[in-house]
Amino acid sequence: MEALRSLLPGQWMDAFWLGLQILLILALAFVLQRVVARTLSRLGQRYPLPPELLVPVRGGLRWLIMGSALLFVLERMGVSATVLWTALSGFVAVAAVAFFAIWSVLSNLLCAVLIFTVGPFRIGDVVELVDTLDKPGVKGRVIAINLLYTTLMETPEAGGALVQVPNSQFFQKSVRRWRGTEVQGANNGTSAETD
Repeated sequence: MEALRSLLPGQWMDAFWLGLQILLILALAFVLQRVVARTLSRLGQRYPLPPELLVPVRGGLRWLIMGSALLFVLERMGVSATVLWTALSGFVAVAAVAFFAIWSVLSNLLCAVLIFTVGPFRIGDVVELVDTLDKPGVKGRVIAINLLYTTLMETPEAGGALVQVPNSQFFQKSVRRWRGTEVQGANNGTSAETD
């Protein structure tokens, strides 16, 4: 030990020990993560645990172990745990507020993708959003579908206005639909089939 101190200057020795401690923390975290993964695999083989349960548990424990190792490394480098916790909690709070603020937009985008792929209605169809069975909702011909809303042209009896309905509403309420060719029969009082 003294021979090593005599070979290296004082500040290099401190950096050497710091690097050695960091490597030791990372190596222990890696070994611990491997032991936990192997233990979970053995538990899955021994007991009838579904893989759908083991995969997220293994991933969560891996993130927990490596995150803890990162905190220990940063602490060894002189970063205060209080500062890290304050920064992390502040980031999580801002992310939660941002996610909550754009949730309706994201919901409409996802519903637009579902409308395009599943095809519950198409341009030219007449759709009606039903609030309750005794209270009809918005009804009109679909004239446009975009990523945020679907544009309906109300029937002339209802005023013929353009109504923009958020796409998420089509998955939250009951929808009556008439294909474009079935509308004349439905308007004349005859029964039209809905899909």
